[in-house]
Amino acid sequence: MKPNTSHRPRVPRRAVHGVLLLDKPVGLSSNDALQKVKRLFRAEKAGHTGTLDPMASGLLPLCFGAATKFSQVSLDADKAYVATVQLGQRRVGGDMEGDVIDERPVRAAAEDIEAACLRFVGPISQVPPMHSALKKDGKPLYEYARQGLEVERAARQVTIHEIAINSWQAEANVLSLTVRCSKGTYIRTLAEDLGEALGCGAHLAGLRRIGSGPLTVAEAVTLETLADWTEEQRDAHLRPPDALVADWPAVRLAAEEAGRFISGLRRRVAQPDAPAVRVYGPEPTAFLGSAHITAGELIADRLLSPTEVQALLTL
Repeated sequence: MKPNTSHRPRVPRRAVHGVLLLDKPVGLSSNDALQKVKRLFRAEKAGHTGTLDPMASGLLPLCFGAATKFSQVSLDADKAYVATVQLGQRRVGGDMEGDVIDERPVRAAAEDIEAACLRFVGPISQVPPMHSALKKDGKPLYEYARQGLEVERAARQVTIHEIAINSWQAEANVLSLTVRCSKGTYIRTLAEDLGEALGCGAHLAGLRRIGSGPLTVAEAVTLETLADWTEEQRDAHLRPPDALVADWPAVRLAAEEAGRFISGLRRRVAQPDAPAVRVYGPEPTAFLGSAHITAGELIADRLLSPTEVQALLTL
């Protein structure tokens, strides 16, 4: 007989505002990680800033309450990864989870690898892998891949800002790289393309995200640590909602001007035009939202509600 769970007391939710930098473990989807953390915080509203592959570990910024309004900023930000590339072996799906489909000898020297890496720095064209969440006709590509189907995918333009070689284990044909790139870059595709450039094939043996915009994994916390902490300790570890836009120029308004801005009115400011700024009221922690400046006018983009502003002032 199944246990009767209908009378279990519901855990009360609460308004939580801020950003948590989670160090996601391998094997957990981004949404599963989000739900676990949301339960620990008893948060009413939460979201992540773009999926991190289950096979990857590392930085996953999670947004609560007012911070969810700025999750797109982190989604659009440049990313940084440490990738482990196994040369000489291609696998289904381009990573360790797939079966081996091709093995070739590796004859590349260190200087060959360095030259090949340089070929991929800058704007490049990538064909998204079948094992990805990108959708075709409303269905993720990985669902087609699980059925053994391959569908046509359009190439996408991305930018690789830097590829740094951390180590090269010639005996094991294992290469460790730090990659700094634009959003939408598929590191498994980069690994496979690098293998083809070297004439030996390759797959992605491991991946760890270490950065997203101004945020780094060095300041992230694990699920195990979160579970061991008290609620007060978890709350204290939250970053304010403006952490996602910390590298934008700041605009500070007097109390009367701040009130008009938060109601959606344009304000005149003595600052140069800018595509994106963070806006504050007179209090040091009174974050009001994001805006842009055109022809000396401050124009709101994403605003916090008065309730959210007040909640941040009392933290």
